[in-house]
Amino acid sequence: MSHTRFLYHIVFRTKGGKPLIGASWESEMHKYLGGIVKGWKGIAIEINGMPDHVHLLIFIVPCDFPAFMRELKAGSSKWAKRHNPNFAWQRRYGAFTVSPSVADKVRAYIRNQKNHHAGQSFEDEYLELLEKHSVEFDRQYLWD
Repeated sequence: MSHTRFLYHIVFRTKGGKPLIGASWESEMHKYLGGIVKGWKGIAIEINGMPDHVHLLIFIVPCDFPAFMRELKAGSSKWAKRHNPNFAWQRRYGAFTVSPSVADKVRAYIRNQKNHHAGQSFEDEYLELLEKHSVEFDRQYLWD
């Protein structure tokens, strides 16, 4: 028997980067996202974000990751439309593997999103994450 699970830092934002996540239902959305993770035999370690994006730190067993992400985004988008009929996520997302040795640091980073974004835009944060994880990208398609 193999014993495998992966630790991911996942980031995605609302369509057009608009502030579509309402403060009154943000924590409920985070719980809903955590429920989807649990449904895929995963563990949501930390979920937080801003009105225009969300960060998740999760453990997940090996799976069809694109299918997981489709369900995570589509399911939460459908749920969020009950609160904001115009809600939608952008098409792209970032998913970065994380070493368990730095999990506490990433968890604190996610937990501290509100303070973090007082001094940095989402765009700069996301570009920094892509560069830190050596992810190649084409700026032409980055924000769709």
